[in-house]
Amino acid sequence: MKQNLHPVYHMVNVQMTDGTTYQTRTTWGEPEAKLQLVIDPLNHPAYTGERRMIDSMGRMEKFMNKYGTKKAAE
Repeated sequence: MKQNLHPVYHMVNVQMTDGTTYQTRTTWGEPEAKLQLVIDPLNHPAYTGERRMIDSMGRMEKFMNKYGTKKAAE
């Protein structure tokens, strides 16, 4: 097998939106780093069955500031 070709797997701590944590193996980040989830099975509509708007990065505000709301011609 070729040397230095494959990614290095290590353990990281994953924190879900309700504060619970678990450890998993990944190539992301540094060993023992904390990965904080913004969207997970506890709040994603595909899992919960309820429709919610999740705007964690301010995308709707950015869109509304750029385009605003246009009223229909009277």
